[in-house]
Amino acid sequence: MRTLILRLMAEIAENTDCSLVEDLQDNTVLLESGLDSLGFAILVARLEEELGRDPFTETDDIVYPRTLGEFIAIYEQ
Repeated sequence: MRTLILRLMAEIAENTDCSLVEDLQDNTVLLESGLDSLGFAILVARLEEELGRDPFTETDDIVYPRTLGEFIAIYEQ
């Protein structure tokens, strides 16, 4: 899952003229990763296409991942 998410993030950054930080780690704050809010919206949409599901709509709990690790963990559940 991590590899897919990082690959899509790189593709989206390239297509939206964003610049990802060089060394993305689990503790990288999403807002400091280099993707903007549009980039993350595209990422979630692309992941839904790839995986056939959107974990953010599958739960009654409101979830706001703060770090890359938290974001990846949501998709790994």
